[in-house]
Amino acid sequence: MKILGIDPGTQIAGYGVIEQTGSSIRTIEYGSIHANKNQTFPQRLHTIHMKIMDVIANHRPDEMAIEEVFYSKNIKSAIRIGEGRGIVFLCAALANIPITEYAATVIKKAVVGNGNAHKERVQEMVKIILGLPEIPEPRDASDALAIAICHSHNLRY
Repeated sequence: MKILGIDPGTQIAGYGVIEQTGSSIRTIEYGSIHANKNQTFPQRLHTIHMKIMDVIANHRPDEMAIEEVFYSKNIKSAIRIGEGRGIVFLCAALANIPITEYAATVIKKAVVGNGNAHKERVQEMVKIILGLPEIPEPRDASDALAIAICHSHNLRY
């Protein structure tokens, strides 16, 4: 089972592909999508769409997972993140891949055992769970891997 985790954003979006075989999980690829600040907002969304579709084409994930919308003090920022999430849902639909949403607290609990864990602890546990030599960078990629790990823990067979 291949899982693509996405940490949505419209400036930087993280992605992480893992493969679960039985109870073991291994990293296939992770990284981030950087939209150019000089691009218009629609062009940024297009950049994110194209890169996610490339990752899907290269790895053919069976399922996708994404962090749920969180509430922000800055409504404009929250709306923009929502628009970026819409692109991720579009990619999943175009590739006919089921997608599941997880709250940040659920992701942290699945990876660390504590829904209120600090980001640094989540990053450290992602490294340990996946047997990586160092914490995945950038943070968006580490977050995407955490989302994928959370989904792997929640799969029903």
